[in-house]
Amino acid sequence: MYLLKYADGVITFPEALNVSITGIVVVMLILALLAVLVLLLSKAIRAVEGAAKKKAPKEEAVEAVPTATGVALPDGQSAGKLDLVNVDDKTAAVIMAIVSNESGIPLNRLQFNSIKKIEE
Repeated sequence: MYLLKYADGVITFPEALNVSITGIVVVMLILALLAVLVLLLSKAIRAVEGAAKKKAPKEEAVEAVPTATGVALPDGQSAGKLDLVNVDDKTAAVIMAIVSNESGIPLNRLQFNSIKKIEE
């Protein structure tokens, strides 16, 4: 049984099968090689990033703002009373969260005395 004719003769089914299997094996080997190269490249990049982080100057720690007692409170506790003037609880919570986020100081280290809405 002949599949193809070429310049030197014809390709039989076993020869065609041999060529296709060889092609598939070559493609799989190249894909495996590429996968290994990607893994090595990602490890090299992580190592360079890690070295850069170690060499970078460390950020100064944000000093805690003491509460009225002079001690930062544990999580979930508040210090004293908060006076809200023309502000609802949800808005006050958002304002406190924004202040904490922008200053980089945790909420348990901040003490808010009052929040007042200013009309323009």
